[in-house]
Amino acid sequence: MDCEGLAKQWLSAAFEAVVPGCGGGKVVPSKDTRFGDWQCNDAMGIAKRAGKNPRALAEEVIKALPLPEILEKVEVAGPGFINLTLSNRALAAGVESLSDDPHLGIPQSGANEKVVIDYSSPNVAKPMHIGHIRSTVIGNAIDRILRALGYLVIADNHLGDWGTQFGILIMGYRRFLTDDERANLTVELLEKVYVQSYNATKEDPVWLDTCREELVKLQAGDEENLAVWKRFIDISLGEFGRIYDRLDVSFNLYRGESYYQPMLEPVVETLKEKGLATLSDGAWIVDMKDEGLEVAIVRKRDGGFNYTSTDIATVKSRTEEFDPARIIYVTDDRQQLHFKQFFAICNKLGFCTKAALQHVPFGLMRLPEGTFSTRQGNVIKLETLLDEAAARARKIVDESHPDWTEEARAALAEAIGIGAIKYADLSHDPATMIVFTWERALALEGNSGPYLQYANARLNSLLARYYAETGRKPKDNPLFITGDAEKALALHLLQYPNAVQRAGDLCKPSVLADYLYQLSQLYSSFYQSSPVLKADLAVRDCRIRLCDAVSKVLRGGLNLLGIPTPERI
Repeated sequence: MDCEGLAKQWLSAAFEAVVPGCGGGKVVPSKDTRFGDWQCNDAMGIAKRAGKNPRALAEEVIKALPLPEILEKVEVAGPGFINLTLSNRALAAGVESLSDDPHLGIPQSGANEKVVIDYSSPNVAKPMHIGHIRSTVIGNAIDRILRALGYLVIADNHLGDWGTQFGILIMGYRRFLTDDERANLTVELLEKVYVQSYNATKEDPVWLDTCREELVKLQAGDEENLAVWKRFIDISLGEFGRIYDRLDVSFNLYRGESYYQPMLEPVVETLKEKGLATLSDGAWIVDMKDEGLEVAIVRKRDGGFNYTSTDIATVKSRTEEFDPARIIYVTDDRQQLHFKQFFAICNKLGFCTKAALQHVPFGLMRLPEGTFSTRQGNVIKLETLLDEAAARARKIVDESHPDWTEEARAALAEAIGIGAIKYADLSHDPATMIVFTWERALALEGNSGPYLQYANARLNSLLARYYAETGRKPKDNPLFITGDAEKALALHLLQYPNAVQRAGDLCKPSVLADYLYQLSQLYSSFYQSSPVLKADLAVRDCRIRLCDAVSKVLRGGLNLLGIPTPERI
């Protein structure tokens, strides 16, 4: 039973009966449940347009139609607020309906629509570092949330696998590595020889010219250079894959910049033909003063292409191949101008007649003492960060479960460590900067990943004890709502579908993270005030059904954030 939907339906019909065509009937959860469970504020705005007194209009609305069974009462307060109180019977039915639904009430609003989401996007031949964590974690959570809403999601890892650096890298690979190192190539070795080769270009003009020659050969399709370049990609993907496996992140596509190279010349020619690109000081540019933006260069003086032309070609390719409703990019906020520019150009070219282009910018992650910086030597490799998280969590696990096997303790430490890092990111609005501290991330109390994981594990333990003692399943039992703590918890459960929908619409996993933290707090209040296993049989069986619903929503929501849910902690 969709209680909120039924309440909106009744209220909309009542507004329509009083002021036809007014569009009233929106409800939101009440800030103060003493006055009702939901609140509608539409009477004020509609009354002004209709030339009526807001409170008088609200009174007319609530008397226009018989009260539906799901509502216990409806009252007008203040200047025209309409307060709705749900009957406990309907509330229980709503929770049962949500709990029994395989989608947990999440609307399938994206059914039959495709979404391309571009996230993570590391550079080939370089280790992933902590700067990649936000794009990877935020992008994957949006990916999971949109899939839960019914969208067909194409997750694309747009690798940095092309450009001038590969001439430098090929030279370094050939000149600075031993035969044994080439045979046992790693991303760390590639990064080391790139630095050596790059430094050589600064000191030796002949070396620089040779690097350029190797790049030209690669771009022309030289078999030997192509084979070396492909090996760089394979080695990189293998090492990236190990990190993605630990993060439980996967992609449908790995299409790097190289995939779009044949499309760049035609894109620029199209811009010329349409009169959008003009020659300026040897470079082809798009003047964007009408959009209030800086000039966008689409082809450089030396004839080379840049990220703008590549990204325009990427949009054209994605719209033609997938016909998506949305194309979402998850990158740091320093690239906002770039996205505004090429989004505007794509719209001018007509590449986005259907697809809505969306940039999800995120702030940087910082240490308490400042930004991560290569020059300052405090850039942290992503794998090192994950290892540190698991090691710190392992200390907690070893103290709590010294009797567990080595394998079990290692697995739990990994789950807690990964969950801590992810939640420390996802619990913030993507646009905000994060100051990362281990103490906050790994805290077992407060708004943290381990706290939610522990709440989930406690629910698992409670339900397991109930099964062992009774042999019954929660679904065998009826659900009814009595006390205030039960009602507050049940009302919040009914908001889960809305939280997921809003998180998907806004591309803000923090909306869902906030919801889950509030759910855990409400469950804790309920559990402290309402005995479950020690209650009378009828009350016990009823409350266990409510706990089962909380368990499903909490576990389901954490899964949408990509956070592990160990059975025991």
